[in-house]
Amino acid sequence: MFTKNNFFLLALLLSFSFYSCKSNTGQSTADNKIDTVLTGTVTAELTVAPEVPKPLTYTSPKRVKVELTCVEKVMELSDSTQYTFWTFGGHVPGQFIRVRQGDLVDFTLKNAPDSKNSHSIDLHAVIGPGGGAEATNTAPGQATHFEFRALHPGLYVYHCATAPVPLHIANGMYGLILVEPQGGMPKVDREYYLMQGEFYTKNKFEAKGLQEFDEEKAMAENPDYVLFNGRVRSATGAKALPAKVGETVRLYVGNGGPNLISSFHPIGQIFTKVYMEGGSEINTDVQTTLVPAGGAAIAEMKMHVPEVINLVDHSIFRAFNKGAIAQIKVTGEENPAIFRKVKQ
Repeated sequence: MFTKNNFFLLALLLSFSFYSCKSNTGQSTADNKIDTVLTGTVTAELTVAPEVPKPLTYTSPKRVKVELTCVEKVMELSDSTQYTFWTFGGHVPGQFIRVRQGDLVDFTLKNAPDSKNSHSIDLHAVIGPGGGAEATNTAPGQATHFEFRALHPGLYVYHCATAPVPLHIANGMYGLILVEPQGGMPKVDREYYLMQGEFYTKNKFEAKGLQEFDEEKAMAENPDYVLFNGRVRSATGAKALPAKVGETVRLYVGNGGPNLISSFHPIGQIFTKVYMEGGSEINTDVQTTLVPAGGAAIAEMKMHVPEVINLVDHSIFRAFNKGAIAQIKVTGEENPAIFRKVKQ
């Protein structure tokens, strides 16, 4: 006999079943059917941090040509300090790559003739041997080539994967590749590229002259520098990232490591939206977001008042003693309904 208790239990089971079906919708987008029919060839726009390539305007998959060159060069670590960086494209971080889900990426890696080392590339967006590393072990003066299908949307790190891998990464060989979803990214007013990385030197922070890599400090995970975009004060003061009141700013944030997790925080702001770990899951109203070594995040903010926003690694000695500060300078009308300084 079907009793009142039986009816209650059946209703409870059905509600659990419904909830389970509703909450288990987060399948990988690559598990769903995506368009992979190519409709032409384009050359990827590559940009140097903090700039980001323009949003993609095409709506069907393309063969996207990407070419990066490994360059070893002496550059400034700070105003008085130089370092021999190993780079993708002559910059730290490497150039930003922007493609779309379903694209076939036609990738060429070159190694400058005056390089002293072989280099390769592991793109975390690649499904294939070594993320492309096995196909791109490239001697000085040579070039290698491979293709990969961009199956998963998200923000991904790339880095050198030639042995000893930690040394290549510690010398600056990392960057970001964005795989837009097939519908594109929501429009915002400004986009910027920031990537954190550590440097380990024989001498202390901002010592004068050309510095050498210190392997013992690196193995102990005790960096002298924790930097955004490869240089002390790379995006502060006159180089601060501009924005205006009323705008939404999107940050593509990576962490090249090689060792430390970043506690990425905007002083005087709140992230209205964070694509956690660079994927499709979105968190809102976030004060600080973790960016793992070899990982990324996409963070957005609405600009409400004029201010200078300090972007820091909130492992705070890294910010104030090792260089992990960038800035957004917001200009525009004051808004006393949101913030005003009260005189005593």
